[in-house]
Amino acid sequence: MCGYLGSAVPAFPHWTNSPDATKLPVKTPSARIMTAPAGNTASQQSSSTHMPQAGGFEGLSPGNAEYRQAGLALFLVGFSSFALIYCVQPLLPAFAASFNVSPASSSLALSLTTGLLAISIVLAGAFSQALGRRGMIFGSMLMAAVLNIIASLLPSWHGLLAARALEGLVLGGVPAISMAWLAEEIHPSHLGRSMGLYVAGTAFGGMAGRVGMGLVAEITSWRIAMFLLGIMCLACAIAFWKLLPPSRNFILRPGFSLEFHLRAWKQHLRNRGLLRIYAIGFLIMSVFVALFNYATFLLSGAPYHFSQTVISLIFLVYGFGVVSSSVAGTLADRYGRRRLLMAGLALMLGGVLLTLLGPWPAIVGGIAVLTTGFFIAHAVASSAVGPQAGGNKGHAASLYLLFYYLGSSIIGSAGGWVWEHGGWVAVVAMTAALTMLGMLLALKTRDTRAPA
Repeated sequence: MCGYLGSAVPAFPHWTNSPDATKLPVKTPSARIMTAPAGNTASQQSSSTHMPQAGGFEGLSPGNAEYRQAGLALFLVGFSSFALIYCVQPLLPAFAASFNVSPASSSLALSLTTGLLAISIVLAGAFSQALGRRGMIFGSMLMAAVLNIIASLLPSWHGLLAARALEGLVLGGVPAISMAWLAEEIHPSHLGRSMGLYVAGTAFGGMAGRVGMGLVAEITSWRIAMFLLGIMCLACAIAFWKLLPPSRNFILRPGFSLEFHLRAWKQHLRNRGLLRIYAIGFLIMSVFVALFNYATFLLSGAPYHFSQTVISLIFLVYGFGVVSSSVAGTLADRYGRRRLLMAGLALMLGGVLLTLLGPWPAIVGGIAVLTTGFFIAHAVASSAVGPQAGGNKGHAASLYLLFYYLGSSIIGSAGGWVWEHGGWVAVVAMTAALTMLGMLLALKTRDTRAPA
C-alpha cells in the first residue's frame, strides 16, 4: 500500500515446503528440501532465505501455468475472505431494526469481526511457519464459511455477534499468509502486479458480498443471504486447495518457538519504513470503513429514504476498486510507489469531500472516487511490505494487517458515536483529517521501483 521502501527482493533458494506440496516435479537440479530447526533466531531465518544458490528458484513469472493458477487461487482467497468479512455492512440498518439496537451497536457485527481478525492475523502468521501456508489458508477459509452459515441460523443478537467474532478469529489465517505467499513465491519484478490481482479479488469479494447480500436480503431475508454466501465460500475454499501451486521459497519450522516470533515482530517494529506503511494501512482502512458504514444510515434516512436494494447497489462502486488495484500494482512496479500512493490518498480525500455537496448523485460519486483511491493505496502499500521487511515476510505482513484491521474496528465503531452526535458533516471531518494524515506519512516514503 505504499511503495517499495527498501531494496529489491533477492532471488530465493529453491526450498520445497513439505506440507504444502513437496512432491511437485522440480525443474532445477539444485532443488532440495529444507526444514529449519525450531530454535533458529529471526536473524538466522532471514539470512537463510537470502542464501545464494546456483540455479535457485527466483519466483513464478507470467507465462507459465503455475503463475496463472496462483493468480486465480489468490483471487478466490481475496474474494471469499472479504465477502465474508463485509457481507454484514449493508445489513447494519436491518440489524438495528430486527434486534432493536442503535447504529453504533449494529456496527459491532462488523467491528468485532475485524477486531478479532486483527489479533488472530498476528498469531496465524506465526503458526503458518510451523504448519505451512497452503493448509492454514484452506482451513481458515473452510471454518469461516461454516461460521457464516451458523450465524445465519442463530436467533439472538448476542449469538450472531459471537459467531461473527469467531469468524474474524479464524479468518486470521488468510490475509497475512496470502501476502507472505505472494512475496515469497512471485518473482520480484512481478510482485506489484500479483499483489494488485489479489487486492482486486478482495475488492470483487467486498462488492459481491455487499451487493449480493443487499439484493438477496431484500427479496428473501438477511438470514438466507448469509447462508447462501457461506455455501459459495465453501466452494471457493475447495477450488483454492486444488489450484494453489506448492511453496518453494518457504522454510518450514516445526514446533513453536515464542522467542523466534517475538524477535521477528520486534525487528519489524523497529523498521521505520515498515511503521510508516503500517500507519498508512490503519488510516486508509479507517476512512474507508467509517464512510461506508454510516453512508448506509445517511441514505436510508431523510431526505433520501433509499431501500435496502438501492443501498446495496451503491456497493457496485467496488468495480472501480477491482480495476484500480490491478492497474495500480503494475504502474507502481514501473513508475514508483510514492506517486501512486499519493494519488490514491488524494482521490480518497476528494471523494470524502464530494459527499458534502448533498444531492445523492454527489454522495454516490464521492463514494466511487473514495473507493478508487482506497484500492490504489491498498495495492501499492501491500506490495511494499515484503520487500521492506526482507526476511520473515509472514510476520511483517501480519503486523501490517493488524494495524489495517484495527483501523476498521476502532474508527469503524468510533464513527458511530461521531454520526450520532455530529451527523454526516462530523463523519466527513473525521475521515478527511485521517486521510490528510496519511498523505503526510506518504510524503516521507522513498519513491522506489521494483527490480527489472
